[in-house]
Amino acid sequence: MRELEVLGDGHLNLSVTEWKEFFEYQMSEQVRGQVKQMIEQALEAERDYHLQLGYYEHAPKCRLDYRNGYYYRDWGTQLGLLRRLKIPRTRWQRYRSAFLPRYQRRQAAVNGLVREAFLRGISTRQVGEVLEPVLGECYSAQTVSRITRELNSAVERFHRQRLADQYVYLFLDGVVLKMRDATRTVVRRTILVAYGITAKGKREVIAYQFAQGESEASWVEFLQDLYLRGLEGKNLKLISTDGSTGLGAALPVVFPRIPVQLCWAHRMRNIADKVPKKDGSCVAEASAIYRAGNKNEAQQAFRHWKQRWEKRRPNAVGCVERNLDALLNFFEMPKAHWVKVRTTNVIERAFREVRRRTRPMSSFTNPESCDRIIFGVITHLNRSWERKPLSEFTQNA
Repeated sequence: MRELEVLGDGHLNLSVTEWKEFFEYQMSEQVRGQVKQMIEQALEAERDYHLQLGYYEHAPKCRLDYRNGYYYRDWGTQLGLLRRLKIPRTRWQRYRSAFLPRYQRRQAAVNGLVREAFLRGISTRQVGEVLEPVLGECYSAQTVSRITRELNSAVERFHRQRLADQYVYLFLDGVVLKMRDATRTVVRRTILVAYGITAKGKREVIAYQFAQGESEASWVEFLQDLYLRGLEGKNLKLISTDGSTGLGAALPVVFPRIPVQLCWAHRMRNIADKVPKKDGSCVAEASAIYRAGNKNEAQQAFRHWKQRWEKRRPNAVGCVERNLDALLNFFEMPKAHWVKVRTTNVIERAFREVRRRTRPMSSFTNPESCDRIIFGVITHLNRSWERKPLSEFTQNA
């Protein structure tokens, strides 16, 4: 706001916008002043309760402690920075405020705001600048990093929490992210992901785990962890996978009786890899298989496609024929669910947000920072999905 100009009659010369800014500023300052006064009074009362004595009152036997003046501390709140908050103290330092713990410089809600800004894609160096107009001070990148590390306990709870055995569809896939190893070299790390949908259309990322790759041993470890945490598969009707060899070998070990649906998106990419661009119609015609109206029509569409392309592109036809039954299992589910369960695209879409959040970083500095960001993005997605069950399931119900 420009420098205030006072007219001859004593009124301020301000436009409507400037009047609004002026009163907003004055109200904010007044509210902060009143809040500061209330906190200081509460701290005084807390110290008096600790001493069990009022001012100038003599103790009947012996004193617990003595008043010893004050010290001053700035305290960050949602209303802004409260400067020079007067904190009571005692001579023997036995008094510890429960309202304002020692060394605390910010409200827990302020830390939550900083973490939320970080998880929404603002870098640690920029969070302080972005929130300064709201919080009244600019936090350094080091302070923001310390605040975000408080997510570690929440991340640990997510990895250990008990799982409800309520899912009718389970999606499994492995995604790759970049991070730096101990030698500061950028490496690719595989993350195994499980995503579930309940009978009422509630969807969520259930779990994820870092792995060296998509080997059978890695997938068995991941699936056994899900099972031991409560996901026994009693309500599962179908498991959709990306078709990796390791996962295919691991599933019969943990969920031997659940039908498996291979992802059509991955299979179409496999077909495209085996067909030159001049034969692009081969890929387009293959889509008629999963777009069929029922399983019998899909099998007929495959036979027609095979007859047309087997001699010219046997490898493309073979990659479908070898797993045709697993590619058509989704036809056994309700028709309204077919589009959702015939691919693992739901996981790719969820991790698209993770990649968007991490793209400015180019790589993670360590697995812990990667874990925190993935947890933050997934938690945000799960919360947003709670309010939006899949219409294909709610309408069917």
